[in-house]
Amino acid sequence: MIESRCGLLCSECKWREIMKCGGCLAIKKPFWGPKCTVKNCCEEKGKANCGLCERFPCKQLHEFAFDPATKDEGDRIERCEEWAREQKNG
Repeated sequence: MIESRCGLLCSECKWREIMKCGGCLAIKKPFWGPKCTVKNCCEEKGKANCGLCERFPCKQLHEFAFDPATKDEGDRIERCEEWAREQKNG
């Protein structure tokens, strides 16, 4: 099940409860800033998540997924691939 545009597991995010964040699939703008470039890109292209984009994985997602602040180490990219397969296979 797709939880976010970028592959973040919103269900495991500590900010979900603290900030009452519904996740990027449900909110207009993120609580942490004026916009999220990954969210905006997916929405402009009409994609549920990055894994469904013809440019996947793009430089923008790669930088986001390997940002030292998130300590993600690319897990988001793998998750986007998994969600894209699930969506394509029904």
